[in-house]
Amino acid sequence: MAVSRSKKICLEDTPYYHCVSRCVRRAFLCGKDSATGTSYEHRRAWVEKRLLFLAGVFSIDVCAYAVMSNHLHVVLHVDEDSVKNWSTLEVLDRWHRLHRGTFFTQQYVRGEALPEHTLKLVENLADTYRARLISISWFMKELNEPIARKANSEDNCTGHFWEGRFKSQALLDEAALISCMAYVDLNPIRSDICQTPEDSDYTSVKQRVACAQKCYQPKALYPFVGNPRQDIPSGLPFNLVDYLELLDMTGRIVKYGKDGVINVELLPILKRLNISSENWLSIAIKFEERTGSVVGQEQSVSHYCQCHHKRRKASPKSSQLFA
Repeated sequence: MAVSRSKKICLEDTPYYHCVSRCVRRAFLCGKDSATGTSYEHRRAWVEKRLLFLAGVFSIDVCAYAVMSNHLHVVLHVDEDSVKNWSTLEVLDRWHRLHRGTFFTQQYVRGEALPEHTLKLVENLADTYRARLISISWFMKELNEPIARKANSEDNCTGHFWEGRFKSQALLDEAALISCMAYVDLNPIRSDICQTPEDSDYTSVKQRVACAQKCYQPKALYPFVGNPRQDIPSGLPFNLVDYLELLDMTGRIVKYGKDGVINVELLPILKRLNISSENWLSIAIKFEERTGSVVGQEQSVSHYCQCHHKRRKASPKSSQLFA
């Protein structure tokens, strides 16, 4: 039986989630259909543009993404603290970038005088919109529905475009986060679409590399802020250079199918997180196959199960990483 989304996504456990949406039809989301010869490559730009637009509207940051031929990967961070500080006007401004809102919310944004009972109604609506703007379910809905309508229109057909609900995984700790991000960023290499991470079109790593060459980080993506320390700013708790080196080395092994061993002396991230090179390679290549709905190191998963009164299940799809 399907588990409700509200039980899968709990910000008290973690603000980080890996979401996957898959195309339900044989027709491609993107790429080229070998059966008909029709190219849907231009649809990658639709998805990337919409995804990064939503990151500027929602209080949800994009950590990593990859637009594949028939599915989409995205790693998200929910910024629950920022949305609490948004004024009613800012909430409505953001929501109106997605929808028209109501006659009264439009009046409020224009600065028109409203009676007290109407102001109360507007504030209640703003509270509803505020909750939606930190909802991963609403984020994925606002991402997937416009793409589905546009693709159906282009294909001159109707019906479902996406395979039901999106799949989500809770990333409980830093080890789960970085392994999932690497898995997403390396998806095009693993699928033999490109040779190197920086050549992988419509991925977060390509954007990060392009910006890193100009000595800045992309504004649309959640930034790397270095290893954990006191008064660390909001961002990914890793060093960007370390992460790119890790991806490059892992990508080479994946691309050429070698049973290599990564030299952990060159990869401070793996050393800090106490991840062996053998375990890293296994998880970075087959993250979805080897993990369940919650992912983390042994102590993280145990704490999660204890808090939610769940029993640990012994199965091939273990949620435990790098024990």
